[in-house]
Amino acid sequence: MTIVSVVTLAKGRPDHLVNVVRGLAVQDRQPDELIVAVMQDELYTLPDAPFPIRQLRIVGDALPLARARNAAARQAIGDVLVFLDMDCIPAPGLISDYAGFAAEFDGLLMGEVMYLPGGATAGGCDYDRFAEVAVRHSDRRGPPPRGIEVCADYRCFWSLNFAMRRDTFLRIGGFDERYRGYGGEDTDFGKTLDQAGIAIAWIKGGLAYHQYHPHHMPPVHHLDSVVRNAELFEAKWGYRTMGHWLHAFRLMGLIDDTAGRPIRILRRPRDEDLALTGQQSHQPYANTASVIRQLEARMASDDAGRADATLAA
Repeated sequence: MTIVSVVTLAKGRPDHLVNVVRGLAVQDRQPDELIVAVMQDELYTLPDAPFPIRQLRIVGDALPLARARNAAARQAIGDVLVFLDMDCIPAPGLISDYAGFAAEFDGLLMGEVMYLPGGATAGGCDYDRFAEVAVRHSDRRGPPPRGIEVCADYRCFWSLNFAMRRDTFLRIGGFDERYRGYGGEDTDFGKTLDQAGIAIAWIKGGLAYHQYHPHHMPPVHHLDSVVRNAELFEAKWGYRTMGHWLHAFRLMGLIDDTAGRPIRILRRPRDEDLALTGQQSHQPYANTASVIRQLEARMASDDAGRADATLAA
């Protein structure tokens, strides 16, 4: 029988991690273990579960995401690794879905993610309630009607909820640990898989419900690491990633990302930048595309105003 290890990365948000454990405890096919890569000084107090839970303290800077995933994968006993963000409550069939698909597909499998609004988890893991109120991210495509569908664009990879065989993950070297902080390591990993001829695929199933938490999109609160990691990606692959975030930062006047030159940070985010990009409690997720539309509309209005002033003069 396939052995399945679940890996999650954790920093803060203890209630979210508790809900992940509770979601795993009601699976129709139990995981064989949960490994929590803890990116803070204190370990978590977690509920009892019908599977072993191991907490690994990851020493490093603020968000050593790549290092944490790799360390947990090396420690795992599973034939299959399920990587699940600590904000994602697994639906009861998530483990069995991934175990079944991984038995026939040696590639990266991406499960479904639905987003919960604020307050949706107040009554615990009520999956009927989740199904009623959860929404799909407007910038992410949905699952195939059934089975597996190979994705031709490695940029679709998102580490929120995915699985792959452990041997394959380790064979390609895991995530590039030079990426530190937020941004870039997902696209780099997808590019690495693409170059190695390892397929990335969507599946019908592997559903997880993303728990609400305040966030910013584009991630102005991670401006420095996004800029640093974009330049690292360019040095490695010859072009920049996270272009939509960089475009938004440029429209906001935060950076100069002229091609052929290092990205320059022109100023620090201000309160108005945080207000523009911040997720509200009624929003299940923050959305970079909507912020870009607002910024472009504002620029068009300013340009029209200047043109009118010139004509009037």
